[in-house]
Amino acid sequence: MQKSENNIVKNALILFIIAVVLSALLGIVNQLTKDRILEQEAKTKSDAYKAVYTEAVSFDADEALTAKVEAAADLMSEIGNSSTIDDALVATDASGNALGIVVNVTSPEGYGGDINLSIGVSADGTLTGMKVVSNSETAGLGANCTKDWFQDQFAGIQANEIVYSKTGKSADNEIDAISSATFTTSACTSAVNAGLAFAYDYLELN
Repeated sequence: MQKSENNIVKNALILFIIAVVLSALLGIVNQLTKDRILEQEAKTKSDAYKAVYTEAVSFDADEALTAKVEAAADLMSEIGNSSTIDDALVATDASGNALGIVVNVTSPEGYGGDINLSIGVSADGTLTGMKVVSNSETAGLGANCTKDWFQDQFAGIQANEIVYSKTGKSADNEIDAISSATFTTSACTSAVNAGLAFAYDYLELN
């Protein structure tokens, strides 16, 4: 009986040690993976900023701009936009002069979930570019939001609001919708408009 009890205790101790070791290893793996994911996300965002504001040579943090990001939920609520302003930096030239800002925005209204994108806005309120950073849209349909033909439409528009058309662009602030992907088009447009509202507020434009 004593031997049987000893075996039970021994086996329980072995299982406990194995569980502790596995938990430690899992924690290490998770930490390494988390760091790599964060590094990749930062690089992806940096690449997006460079793509949407090609004239800028650096993107710098600014206390006033950071404060605006932290308070952006109030502005989004005020304009009735469900998007989230995730980040914003000042776009500067080689001499350190501010050219405008870049903004990272997430809309929860995509057909497949969140759509995250970045835009650049110059000091006069002109969109310098738009790039979808991540999405979960349907391949061949909503996922076409990453295509150049769709993203490139936004560059050069000077307006505080963008609208989309299913029948062909007919106004300066219009873009062509993605065929058979109204949810995606609407989500992207909403995210861009959120970014524009934020930029125009920060740049004190009408």
